[in-house]
Amino acid sequence: MGSSLKDTVPLRCSNCGNFKNSGFSVLDAAEVETLSELKSCAFFKKGQVLLHETARSNGVYCIHTGKVKLFRTGSEGREQIIRFGKEGDLIGYRSVLSGEPISASVQALSDVHACFIPKEIFFDFVKTNPKFSLEMMRQACHELGEAGRVITNLAQKSVRERLAEVLMILRDTFGENEEGEIDVALTREEIASMVGTVTETAIRLLSEFKESQLVELKGRKIKILQPKELLRIGQVFD
Repeated sequence: MGSSLKDTVPLRCSNCGNFKNSGFSVLDAAEVETLSELKSCAFFKKGQVLLHETARSNGVYCIHTGKVKLFRTGSEGREQIIRFGKEGDLIGYRSVLSGEPISASVQALSDVHACFIPKEIFFDFVKTNPKFSLEMMRQACHELGEAGRVITNLAQKSVRERLAEVLMILRDTFGENEEGEIDVALTREEIASMVGTVTETAIRLLSEFKESQLVELKGRKIKILQPKELLRIGQVFD
């Protein structure tokens, strides 16, 4: 794994095409050099868990390539997807900052290359770089706001409305491939988990959306045909 990993993960942060999309992009040149020297690289196959819920984190992952999902497991073993992560995202930083156990497990949705930054290095940047501290605060507040929106939607919106909004969120998060499909392949169980319903209901509603020509379905791939109508159904106004 060592030689192939070096070929795919840049050893220097300054050579990483996704670095500008990460919270570390506000570091100065000397700090970026320090980060490059002290980080390590890791490879996770699809389905592997990067971080386990309730465990203690020793650092932060910065995703170089691949996609992950963050989820919590209920008392009955049912999975609830909280959000997703993609290239440039920092994973695990909130538990490091708070000193609390990890609040959600992180699992690879595809093969993932990620860089691991020990918490001591992460804290040094927080303490010495105001821009970085502000960026971490901004990201944490954004995630908190998103979590509040999800809770409100679960309480106030119908399953059909939530599914329409989730499809638009997935498109906004991952973009579209060359065929115009949402550039992530999720199982129907994962979509149901994000919507907050059972798999059978998610399958039925997706079929209804297909029959109404709102979406096109090809296996796990979904192509949105009428985004404005999905926004209207999902009551997404901002």
